[in-house]
Amino acid sequence: MERLYCDGRLCVACHACEVACAVEHSSSRNILSVISTGEFAFPRRLVQGVGESPYRPRVGGVALSLGCQHCSPAACVDACISGAMHKEGGATVCDTEQCVGCWMCVMACPFDAITPLKTAWKCDLCPNRVELSGRARYACVEACPTEALRTAGCESVTDNRQPVTGNR
Repeated sequence: MERLYCDGRLCVACHACEVACAVEHSSSRNILSVISTGEFAFPRRLVQGVGESPYRPRVGGVALSLGCQHCSPAACVDACISGAMHKEGGATVCDTEQCVGCWMCVMACPFDAITPLKTAWKCDLCPNRVELSGRARYACVEACPTEALRTAGCESVTDNRQPVTGNR
């Protein structure tokens, strides 16, 4: 299974991934409609800063686009008391109709990747954007101007990890 990862050296905190994600998950899937109608559109990925200057990563800080890592095993799935959080074809998804808003998944997630709205809100790997080849095209990856967001096999991501903030 392919995973999403963010190269902190390339992320410039432009928030294009957030906008693309919000529009992709809106009812219209059109940025002009979202803006003109005031439709609620919330991203499932969030750009977060680390270091001295989180909004200016080239001045002492680092920015990362963070979202669900679709862990296996997933702590959020184990913590979910209603069974709303579950695995579906390698992706960790939340059935918002079944979610009771207890936020056990939010507390259990080691990546702080679940947003507590009325129900749990997290990356769903854009299930509606699967190409004919069966390969997913993620809205956030396509929107990233610096190619900081990428997809790769699990082994490739693990092999290419590099420290983001230096040695501790």
